[in-house]
Amino acid sequence: MTRTYDLVHRTTYTYPQEVTDSYGRTTMTPRDVPGQAVLHAHVDVDPAPADTATHVDYYGNRTTYYGVTTPHTRLVVTARSTIEVSRPRPEPTALPDVAWDDTARSVASGDQAAAAAPEILVALREMVLPSAHVTFVDAVRTWAAPAFTPGRPLAEVVVELCHRIRHELTYRTGSTTVHTTQAQLLAQGAGVCQDFAHLMIAALRLHGVPARYVSGYLETQPPPGRAKLRGADASHAWVSVWLPGAGWVDADPTNDQLVDDRYVVLGWGRDYHDVPPLRGVIFTEGSGSRLTVQVDLVPAGSPAFG
Repeated sequence: MTRTYDLVHRTTYTYPQEVTDSYGRTTMTPRDVPGQAVLHAHVDVDPAPADTATHVDYYGNRTTYYGVTTPHTRLVVTARSTIEVSRPRPEPTALPDVAWDDTARSVASGDQAAAAAPEILVALREMVLPSAHVTFVDAVRTWAAPAFTPGRPLAEVVVELCHRIRHELTYRTGSTTVHTTQAQLLAQGAGVCQDFAHLMIAALRLHGVPARYVSGYLETQPPPGRAKLRGADASHAWVSVWLPGAGWVDADPTNDQLVDDRYVVLGWGRDYHDVPPLRGVIFTEGSGSRLTVQVDLVPAGSPAFG
């Protein structure tokens, strides 16, 4: 089955005093990957930038740079895309029966069973290291230990970690910030998708299994009998795990499931720091700003869209 989506991701900054210059880089254009094709994509900036350019970063993500030199008190960055997704959800029992500890040894030793080419091995080893938002601490090791029994199939480990995160932690908007650590998340027992992805990645990397952070979107379903709310969607985050024989397998701990055709992949990296939707600097005499984000991911051709 192939789904075609229209996507609009609009970020609006409102400033208390005039901004003379604004320079930013967006990661708001979906990737072309197996099971996902981008039919159209464009990023608009208002006020119009004096300079703009597109770029593919180290991880292959599509980014857009802009420089706005017109004085302004409001900046709007809007990314519009149309995407075809034909990604089937894997059946955990159909995934290769490879033990997690065999996978870790294979990556550590450079065994070609873990990587078909040297550059792939380099990428895998990078994804077993700590990073800006993924730390190796005893709290994570203790929490994760029951899942990592010797010889257990990695697919089972992935499914269990997703299940435990979904049922042991509470999803609570506003309960964390981008700087919340895995130890703080476990202590308070609540977070958002970004935190859950970082926790699962930390658990896997601590045990030598390559795992990366995936940024994207998930089509939300309205309650039965009610229309889909415009702008009710949001950016989402999940995990991609290296499983020999299957490649990178995506799993969503927030929703306790493997990823299917309701997901749109934006980009990936070591953690959130590598793929924020928007980062930049401004020049102003004032301080502070108000941020609003609106995301719509709907079947292509939906009425009154965008």
